Amino acid sequence: MEAQKANKNLFITVLYGIEEIFCIVTLALMALLPVAEVAAHFLFRTGIPASSSFITQMLLFSGLLAGMICTRNEAHLSISVNQYIPEGNIKNSLKAFCYLVSAFVAVILAWSSVSFIKIGLEVKTIGFISSRLLALILPAAYGIIAIRFARRTGLTGWKIILPVLALLLGTIASFPVIAKIIWGFDMPDVVWDICDDFYYYVWLARVPLIIFLVIAAFAGTPLFVVIGGLSLLLLHTSGGEMDSVAADIYSALTNSNIIAIPLFALVGFFLSESRAGQRLVNVFRAFFGWLPGGIIIVSVVICAFFTSFTGASGVTILALGGILYAILSGHLKYPEKFSIGLLTSSGSIGLLFPPSLPLILVGTATMTNIRHLFIGGIIPGIILVLAVIIFSIILSRKIKIPVEKFDGHKALSALKESALEILLPLFLLIGYFSGIFNITVIGAAAVIYIFIVEVFIHRDIKLAELRNVFMKAIPIIGGVLSILAVAKAFSYYVVFTQAPANMAVWLQSALSSKLLFLLLLNVFLIFIGFFMDIFSAILIVLPLVFPISQAYGIDPVHMGIIFVINLEMGYITPPVGLNLFLASYRFKKSIIDICRDVFPFLIVRVAVVFLITYIPVLSTWLVGVFGK
Repeated sequence: MEAQKANKNLFITVLYGIEEIFCIVTLALMALLPVAEVAAHFLFRTGIPASSSFITQMLLFSGLLAGMICTRNEAHLSISVNQYIPEGNIKNSLKAFCYLVSAFVAVILAWSSVSFIKIGLEVKTIGFISSRLLALILPAAYGIIAIRFARRTGLTGWKIILPVLALLLGTIASFPVIAKIIWGFDMPDVVWDICDDFYYYVWLARVPLIIFLVIAAFAGTPLFVVIGGLSLLLLHTSGGEMDSVAADIYSALTNSNIIAIPLFALVGFFLSESRAGQRLVNVFRAFFGWLPGGIIIVSVVICAFFTSFTGASGVTILALGGILYAILSGHLKYPEKFSIGLLTSSGSIGLLFPPSLPLILVGTATMTNIRHLFIGGIIPGIILVLAVIIFSIILSRKIKIPVEKFDGHKALSALKESALEILLPLFLLIGYFSGIFNITVIGAAAVIYIFIVEVFIHRDIKLAELRNVFMKAIPIIGGVLSILAVAKAFSYYVVFTQAPANMAVWLQSALSSKLLFLLLLNVFLIFIGFFMDIFSAILIVLPLVFPISQAYGIDPVHMGIIFVINLEMGYITPPVGLNLFLASYRFKKSIIDICRDVFPFLIVRVAVVFLITYIPVLSTWLVGVFGK
């Protein structure tokens, strides 16, 4: 018995290892192929055959594999109200409920994917491989995800029937697409009648089912499951086909515009897993430490630099929190509350600077020029950084901090050590804003550049440790891409029903003032930030709000900046601000203490949000000058 158990565990470990290797390889190819394509054009005046198609297929594979890994590691993004419930039977029952719902929805997505591949997918050859063969990753991934959710319930005894029942019910609910897989559109009349009855009964139950999915979301069900379930239900009840959701998922995960998201996530984790943070702290400290409040400037600027790459995933606090806290409170004796409040607040600063992942998502979700969004975010980003710095210096003015003496030799030595990391944003800005390379090539080149710098030049990361770097990036990649995939289907339904346009007409009749609309928008986004992370909010809420903002004549770039700067604040806003929990973990303080320390900085952020909202020229002026 023990031998069988050991063999089973070994088999699962090997499968997990193969899955991770494939995911890492696809991510690595996404970085290598764009750069190889550019090099081939430059050297041989010819590209790599079908390279763009291969790159998008690597995105499809990496996104789905990362989603599978997120499922097994419980790393999918969710509203996570469950975290406030103490350990015990109630919490375990809620978890089991969420996993049962997730298994049910994932099975339907798997069957819908099979139908889409058989009937809806355009058959073409990518290199020498059929697109249908490559697309089989879609049903395979969702099938594995469904089984993993079912296994995650942890139910034993007679209750073991519940996860089996969830998978079976998901298959029964997929009857219309299964019938299409078997018969195509030439189904027997009796099958057509069953499908029609099925559609009718689902339509009758649509309101209770929508309420059920919303409750499941607040119970902790992964957001991609909730959005996927809503998309299937709403399209189903409006006369659409369930496999159109799978078509939208495939379209989203083969969209070249989002390839930069996993690439820049990798760059951020290469930076955080190396000693780049320590080197950057040393150089900025050497150059600014002699100024009154110089270390405060250093802390905010370094955090902004890191967050622009990591996407406010909390990595900034984990990577730099200890170093900067030791300098602020350990060496310079700033009060503990001040240091923790400053670092927790600054851990989400920098999302308005390129290559911000949220801005890339905003551009993708609204079809707004990403380059314009990057340009538009510069002035608001600088204002936010300066506001936090000035407030922090004023707040600490009564504290007598010894000023460090400027040492030119030490400063140049520190600059030499961190020069390659400092060159990274310059390299990105020049390459992208000059128009020489697109965002995908820049992201790929950034991964290769930082890989060479941290592995072969500084040797902070050993080759044997590369897997750990990728595995730390995968939860962000899998979580974001899983939501992005199903959000496209949900957005399609929203556009199809013309709900935003109708809402815009109603709002304009009720609210004639653009300023009042912006005020309500700020309040709404702050409320959304209480419960939802920035990536989920952009993909779910922005497609609903964006058309309404257009009706009020709000510039698309300004709208994108408003959205990001509001949700950026959500990372330090109770009850589910991610950075609050990470700071609690990093500084070993209670959530209540962290919230109290952050509160003064939160007030500053609110003031800046309203400033950026009501003075649109701050977001649009540079676009008018350099965005042509």
